[in-house]
Amino acid sequence: MTSQTPQTSAPVAPKRPTVLSKHGDDRTDDWYWLREKTDPEVIALLEAENEYLAAQLEGTGQLQSDLFEEFRSRIQETDLSVPVRKHGWWYYSRTEEGRQYGISCRKADVDGEPGPDEIVLLDQNEVAGDAEFFALGAFTVAPTGNRLAYSTDLTGSETFTLRVRDLGTLTDLDDVIEGVYYGATFSRDGSVLFYTRQDEAKRPYQVWRHVIGSPAADDVLVFQEDDERFFVGVGGSKSEEYLVISLGSSLTSESWVLRADDPTGEFTVFEPRRQGVEYHLSHYKDAERDEFYVVTNEDSPNFKLMVTPAATTGREHWSEVIGHRPDVKLDGAETMAGHLILSERAEGTARIALYDLATGTHSVMDQPETVYAAGAGGNAEFDTHVVRYTYTSLVTPRSVYEYDLLTGERTLLKQQPVLGDYDSSQYTSERVWAKAPDGVEVPISLVYRSDRAKDGGPALIYGYGAYEISTDPYFSSFRLSLLDRGFVFAIAHVRGGGDLGRLWYEDGKFEKKPNTFSDFVAAADHLVQAGYTSPSQLIARGGSAGGLLMGAVTNLRPDLFAGIIAEVPFVDVLTTMLDPSLPLTVHEYEEWGSPEEPKFYDVLKSYSPYDNVVDAAYPAVLVTAGLNDPRVSYWEPAKWVQKLREHNTGPNEIVLKTEMGAGHGGPSGRYDSWKDEALVYAWILERALKKN
Repeated sequence: MTSQTPQTSAPVAPKRPTVLSKHGDDRTDDWYWLREKTDPEVIALLEAENEYLAAQLEGTGQLQSDLFEEFRSRIQETDLSVPVRKHGWWYYSRTEEGRQYGISCRKADVDGEPGPDEIVLLDQNEVAGDAEFFALGAFTVAPTGNRLAYSTDLTGSETFTLRVRDLGTLTDLDDVIEGVYYGATFSRDGSVLFYTRQDEAKRPYQVWRHVIGSPAADDVLVFQEDDERFFVGVGGSKSEEYLVISLGSSLTSESWVLRADDPTGEFTVFEPRRQGVEYHLSHYKDAERDEFYVVTNEDSPNFKLMVTPAATTGREHWSEVIGHRPDVKLDGAETMAGHLILSERAEGTARIALYDLATGTHSVMDQPETVYAAGAGGNAEFDTHVVRYTYTSLVTPRSVYEYDLLTGERTLLKQQPVLGDYDSSQYTSERVWAKAPDGVEVPISLVYRSDRAKDGGPALIYGYGAYEISTDPYFSSFRLSLLDRGFVFAIAHVRGGGDLGRLWYEDGKFEKKPNTFSDFVAAADHLVQAGYTSPSQLIARGGSAGGLLMGAVTNLRPDLFAGIIAEVPFVDVLTTMLDPSLPLTVHEYEEWGSPEEPKFYDVLKSYSPYDNVVDAAYPAVLVTAGLNDPRVSYWEPAKWVQKLREHNTGPNEIVLKTEMGAGHGGPSGRYDSWKDEALVYAWILERALKKN
């Protein structure tokens, strides 16, 4: 049994040493047994950890309550999104005060505007009922507008139940399909539904065809991917002319297409996969053109844009539209009448560009700030001259704009309301640069109150740095509770992310992964050296692969931080990557390297947080986990906490919070997630503002 006195001491899990051997190297894991989820001692330990955390934070109860009310006071709880028009309907979602989940609705189009009568397509609160956890996966309306496919997860396991709703009667049909993955796509006439299933390692690998009104047992397998590196997804082109099966590993992609009006036909490969080559399709069709635009990295690390007639197949028919640019990453191309909407990234900024198909003119859309993020969104219709996009920065709430291509006029449709007396001019946003040990300049986005004292103070620095995912500067009304208490908030745009293009990503993966960690340390150290903060008031935060980052920097520089928040952290890297039966492991080989190869085994072992804990005075550490997490298994953070405590030579507490009924994303309801964030903020404030 685990031994603990919840109010006074941390839970201690007994050691049951397991020797793990590979390449002649033996490692002893004292807590390997924690992976036995059905062992009552495991559940008892996790519950005891939650009790210990509650005891440690008992004195912050009022602070947590105050923070929650601060969060809530800034949010317009009854609100609605900007409606999007498609096929004679305006679609939107709304929230109601006191209710956890959103409500999806539509109104008929009347003279180009939403009509008066609302139709509720799906009230997630009703579907969730009294479930502790609820997540909506698929939400897809058929092109005919008469049916809705939606899927739900009540455990956090990311395995969904798929249903079909008749939008004429607003009742669910008898079609119920268990054990599906996220998305679903209708054929053009809405009579057939395509969806994906996972293998035992939770990898989406199959596409199935379901005829509406038929038993799920009669569904037909139309595609299966046996290469364990590849994930499978199914969707439709914006033109609604094609169904597309998309296959992707970390390094390679492939697409298969089928006419959307021929759902029982055979998918055909668009371009066969070649190792290391990625491509993504956008179909364009008007009276003059019927083409696929292809964004690809073939001989172009930052990607280029190609075009090919839809009626032909084969790489030899591709021609270049926009060539490779070493200083600009092309992330995507979306079609609209006469134009392409390009998603680009330059100088660490996500921006929008427009490409005129008639003239070949390429123009970047100007924005009012230098540190911002902008992206196209809500452009559901093809035949329009208006581009809709979102804009945000560290001081500007999320805003939805429309840009008229004919007049150049820009119209603000909605800005995320921030209730109270928020005034963006009271805050300063800037970008500074830190020098990594190898001389590379690492960008840091900062925000703080303009009247903040210049001689140090508390700070929170966030990082991720994996999978080419960029951490763009974004607004958070929650964050004001820190900024108004004198904090600097910083985002470290470390290598391994995609913030500065493909090469920035490649310089932080495989054997170069340690660059991610040294970049973050350099960024944190820069904040100290530049006088923004001090080690006694600096908190670091990251989750999932960013939790790996937190674990690595905890080992590298425990003296640099007052606290570390590691949420669902990937910290038992080597052991997990040696177990191909675990979810996602084989797929991850192209991100981290396979430890079946001795060189990658050594690299992974060199930074795996669990394997590199040593006797040290560690900062305070708050760790989170999800019992049903399919991405980072709960035992990774649980084991890491045990080992950190055993080796901690200092006085700081190390605590673990496990969601016993949720997965990777934590609590699902918005009020529950606000309470969870209030707990984290209370922990931050207690550590960063602690009097030494």
